[in-house]
Amino acid sequence: MSLHDLIFPNGQFLGIAWSMWKVIGWIGNFVFFSRFFVQWYATEKKKQVVVPAGFWWLSLVGSLLLLIYGLHRRDSVFIFAYLFTWIPYIRNLIIHYRHRDAHVICRCGTESPPSANFCSACGTKLTATSRGRAAGLEA
Repeated sequence: MSLHDLIFPNGQFLGIAWSMWKVIGWIGNFVFFSRFFVQWYATEKKKQVVVPAGFWWLSLVGSLLLLIYGLHRRDSVFIFAYLFTWIPYIRNLIIHYRHRDAHVICRCGTESPPSANFCSACGTKLTATSRGRAAGLEA
């Protein structure tokens, strides 16, 4: 048996009868699986458990592609498995972006969480502005 016969048995790539819908399903699986690497990388980089926004975006896109594939196949298991997963993904993205936008940037350039009263780098007292992401300083 040749390598060609292993990769293309019966003239099909990896033994799979490919169609547009099969490609959508596989892309959905790939996107959904890739979130694992995004989360792992972010955690290793910070040396603490981190779930970046990219994880939630990949979760959302991957699960929607898999839902579309399940709807096309009329597969109740796929449909039920992915029908409501978008709710926590979108909610987590909303929470992430609201939290990010609420950070205060000190005049020294250091970004502080919304709960911080003083800049961790220079000690300046911080005040939140009405617009969020902009720096606020008390005189």
